[in-house]
Amino acid sequence: MALQCGIVGLPNVGKSTLFNCLSNAKAQAANFPFCTIEPNVGVITVPDERLNRLVEIDRPKRVVPTTIEIVDIAGLVKGASKGEGLGNKFLANIRETDAIIHVLRCFENGNITHVDGSVDPVRDKGIIDTELQLKDLETVENRLGKVQKQAQSGGDKNAKRLYEILVRYKEALEQGRSARTVVLDNREDEKLAADLCLLTSKPVLYVCNVDEASAAEGNAHTRAVAEAIRDEGAQMLVVAAATEADIAELESYEERQMFLADIGLTESGVSRLIRAAYALLDLETYFTTGPDETRAWTYVKGTKAPQAAGIIHTDFERGFIRAEVIKYADYVALGSEKACREAGKIGIEGKEYVVQDGDIMHFLFNV
Repeated sequence: MALQCGIVGLPNVGKSTLFNCLSNAKAQAANFPFCTIEPNVGVITVPDERLNRLVEIDRPKRVVPTTIEIVDIAGLVKGASKGEGLGNKFLANIRETDAIIHVLRCFENGNITHVDGSVDPVRDKGIIDTELQLKDLETVENRLGKVQKQAQSGGDKNAKRLYEILVRYKEALEQGRSARTVVLDNREDEKLAADLCLLTSKPVLYVCNVDEASAAEGNAHTRAVAEAIRDEGAQMLVVAAATEADIAELESYEERQMFLADIGLTESGVSRLIRAAYALLDLETYFTTGPDETRAWTYVKGTKAPQAAGIIHTDFERGFIRAEVIKYADYVALGSEKACREAGKIGIEGKEYVVQDGDIMHFLFNV
């Protein structure tokens, strides 16, 4: 799938260091603003213990995990909404992504300069929020001017509804609230709003970049961020990017686990971040498995069986007959498709079946 998460933040907060931990692409990481100018794109494997367990059971010749795309975008500064710094380029790049990973500097280090001279992640968050909101307000006001006459004529119901949505967005943005805080009434309204491509309507994950000592429990800065986002309904993760970079250099799994244990963690921040980004994009996974291949397939939550089949091949969707579905827990407990079939644990599902995360699927089709 082409869905992308964009890593954003002020200059020198650790975006490129984090991106380098996430992917094999080596974005330049240096101690000066605008180090990252062109967005770097990394295709990143999503860690999934369920896939590992299926591989243990079926011992396939080939294993294909699921992936997501992470984009490292240039740092933003005050005035970006008016084109300051790399503002116009930054905003164009973020508009093309589907969700935002907002990195906040939550560590003190006199050797790494801060664009505003001091460490204050809540202030930094406010700077980026304000710039994105100002750009969205400009978008909304421009659109309002075009839609208002159509809405007032009464002949176009969609225009009237869009006008009402735009007014609600305008009120929120003028109050310093992001578009995502506006709760729309129904699916039709959501579709109309989606066409606006507002920057602050995108789902966001806040990543607090801390020092190694704060990796397990956070610090005063991360607690301040948690309080600041309390009413946003957004997620927050604490990650020590520099430490994650050190962990990535270790050769063996055992060494990495020992390092994590020493700093009070059972799992790397990178693994947690990748899974959180996957969920942020509203993505889930179903599996196909057997002696030839065990594979994880990505789909958007709420997808029905024929469309899920179409992810494998368009012919599967076009000629869809039915889906045979085994629940992951049953497959692991019984140890094979044959055993599940004998135990009556294979469900026969039609076109209206909504695929569930972790389903093991086999599609029957005819074209």
